[in-house]
Amino acid sequence: MHVIGLTGGIASGKSTVARFFRDHEVPVLDADILGHRTYDPGTDTFAAVVKAFGDDLVAPDGSIDRRVLGGKVFGKPDELKRLTDIVWPGIRKLASEALSELETGGTRLAVLEAAVLFEAGWEDLTDEIWVVVVEPDQAVERLAARNGLDPDAARARIASQLSNAERTARADVIIENNADMATLEQRIQDAWDQLQERLRTAAGR
Repeated sequence: MHVIGLTGGIASGKSTVARFFRDHEVPVLDADILGHRTYDPGTDTFAAVVKAFGDDLVAPDGSIDRRVLGGKVFGKPDELKRLTDIVWPGIRKLASEALSELETGGTRLAVLEAAVLFEAGWEDLTDEIWVVVVEPDQAVERLAARNGLDPDAARARIASQLSNAERTARADVIIENNADMATLEQRIQDAWDQLQERLRTAAGR
């Protein structure tokens, strides 16, 4: 099975690329959704997070109150790292298990969509990496329009992530999203066509 790692910064257009794959009946594993599953009561990750950050995280329904947890790590790099050191291995385990199930079921192409693909060190789960990039000023505009963030807050969120240069240096396929939606869709289509050619060539060996 050929696995594509799909990543990109906030407001880059990564979700649009993921939707293209889904529309072409390619399974997409969303690391954010897997991340939510790691917090399910009864999981090892749930127990480890509560042990590390306190019983006050547990809401009346037995789940982790994400707002309380967010308050404990927001703006605190050391605490955030303590959390990701617990959660990221849990996500990796779920992703690895899901990919194995897909391969066992005969799936030939799958996508792992993860904003933190590089930060978490999940590249080895993939065969190639697609990075979607947008210029920071464009991302600020999109965040302001989409999330209602003021420009300074948007820039702060973007600055906290890996830079475009850091991502593209580790990419196999780069999709730039600095123009309109039609241009982005054409670039995705072009990348898809090139992928199909690579897969045909590999299958013919």
